[in-house]
Amino acid sequence: MHVSYSLAVRGIAVAFILVALGACQKSAPTQAPGGMPPPEVTVAVVNPRDLPANIEHVAQISGIREVEVRPRVSGILEKWNFTEGGKVAAGQSLFTIDAAPYRAALSRAEADLVSAQASFDQAKRNAARLKPLYDAKAVSQKEYDDATSGEQITGASVKAAQAAVTEARLNLLYTRVEAPISGITSRAMQSEGSLVQAQQTLLTKISQIDQVYVIFSFTEAEHLKFTRAMADGTLRLPKDGKFDVTLKLADGSEYARQGKVNFTDVRVDPATGTIEARAVVANPQGLLRPGQFARVTLAGGMRPGAIAIPQRAVLEGPGTKIVLTVNAQGIVEPRPVQVGDWSGEDWIILGGLKGGDQVIVDGIVKARPGSPVRIAQAPAPNFPQSGQAPAVQPDAAQRPAKQ
Repeated sequence: MHVSYSLAVRGIAVAFILVALGACQKSAPTQAPGGMPPPEVTVAVVNPRDLPANIEHVAQISGIREVEVRPRVSGILEKWNFTEGGKVAAGQSLFTIDAAPYRAALSRAEADLVSAQASFDQAKRNAARLKPLYDAKAVSQKEYDDATSGEQITGASVKAAQAAVTEARLNLLYTRVEAPISGITSRAMQSEGSLVQAQQTLLTKISQIDQVYVIFSFTEAEHLKFTRAMADGTLRLPKDGKFDVTLKLADGSEYARQGKVNFTDVRVDPATGTIEARAVVANPQGLLRPGQFARVTLAGGMRPGAIAIPQRAVLEGPGTKIVLTVNAQGIVEPRPVQVGDWSGEDWIILGGLKGGDQVIVDGIVKARPGSPVRIAQAPAPNFPQSGQAPAVQPDAAQRPAKQ
């Protein structure tokens, strides 16, 4: 109810401003209509200064390393060797696949190797026996060539049999499914007794979360505005070019540890029109989990010589935004302004105001363009930052006399 009333009052004030814009160009009256004392308003004195440039985005948490565990060989899943959701170390056994078929395959490959080695040895002996006979021209060229070719062929068969043995040993080894990295497991995706397929069946996932990635995106339009602001000097990057990162969690609390942006994609995603960026944040207690959403604030940039005023001081006009200022004679003057981003509860002003201007913050409804006002004794603080020194009031000679 209060919000609706406030919006209605502000709308009436803006309508009045638009009607009175022409009257503002005429000579200003020295007192309020009807001989009443000028209304009292609170102003903020514009004071350009360096402002921190904080940028907020919605982000999602991801483990710094995330691995899908799949079997390297097919077979029957015999046993789980880990606790779901628990910590595992790299090389630790997670699952056991029935190894009997692979032991039999290894025995067969080893037997084939022995046979191939025997054939190779025999071929070598034949070639060695024919060599002196060939030198003495006791055997034909063909017989000698057949013997040397037989040695080479059986030698190749030995190498193939050795490779088969190596493969069979690896397959037997792969029946023990090990953790490729240290981290925390998800649930097991397959029950014991299931048939799993090599390279296809997902068994579980492992996430390394002692550090996490904070992944967020910004639009192409934001990128262009950001780049132009750096080019014209209205935005300055941190010294190392990497923003500091602070997280606000789903319950509204702020995560205790800060991080750093370490990656910004060079490409624009054609499907979403956004650019992906990523920060790294320490997570020693495991409070942050993969898939979790948070709001990320990028800090470390600076807006040199920026002007900011409270958002409530900015009124909506037709195709523009307007503020009410008080000139040196204490007369209200409407001023069109160009606004930029928000900075906390303030609005960055890109054009229309200069240092020393007095902007009406409270009492806008009572202020009439072209009419005098009296500046309250307890002024609002200087802007753009809260907590700064109070705004300097005009001296007595500048204030309109009370009627």
